[in-house]
Amino acid sequence: MKTKAFIFDLDGVIVDTAKYHFLAWQKLAESLGINFTHEHNEQLKGVSRVRSLEIILGLGNVEATQEQKDEWLVQKNKDYLQYIDKMDESEILPGVMKVLEFLKLNHQPIILGSASKNARPILDKVKILHYFDDIVDGNDVSNAKPDPEVFLVGAKKANQPNENAIVFEDSVAGIQAANSAGMMSIGIGETSVLNEADVVFNDFTQISEDFLRELINK
Repeated sequence: MKTKAFIFDLDGVIVDTAKYHFLAWQKLAESLGINFTHEHNEQLKGVSRVRSLEIILGLGNVEATQEQKDEWLVQKNKDYLQYIDKMDESEILPGVMKVLEFLKLNHQPIILGSASKNARPILDKVKILHYFDDIVDGNDVSNAKPDPEVFLVGAKKANQPNENAIVFEDSVAGIQAANSAGMMSIGIGETSVLNEADVVFNDFTQISEDFLRELINK
């Protein structure tokens, strides 16, 4: 079997921490008198924490100093961490374990490529940190998706050229990042939303071992 680099986003791909981000952002928005809905939350998918705050402030036309912004970002993260502190294995999305186990068994490099700065504690909480050969998260890169930096670093850590990297993503920005890096993009979610991906599955339960073998041996 050949060797490829399999790079996974975290939020919405391995676990659904998006709901906790939403609750933390909503709490902050309400404290600033901003109405923040699930529809608004779609705009935050795949973008950095700093950019997310800018979008929310824009919704309420709220002007703020850098000092205020920094304070709010710290508060949002504190609230978010309180939610993820209660996470366990039940939060792993359907079919993910089957795919991770197949890749591990077949000695394929498994990399996490996420904008989250809390990737390690989350993977530790759900007890799958040991599946990952390397982690590239918001602490390691300065450019948010759709910039491909996180995936470029991931492929490098796996000692694989970009064309040998396969990226699992649930956001448009993430798919665009993978595509611009010259990697294969696999969307997890709705085809209508992730139409720029090379292949789209609703979730990991639809991904067969035969499909994974084909990816590896291409």
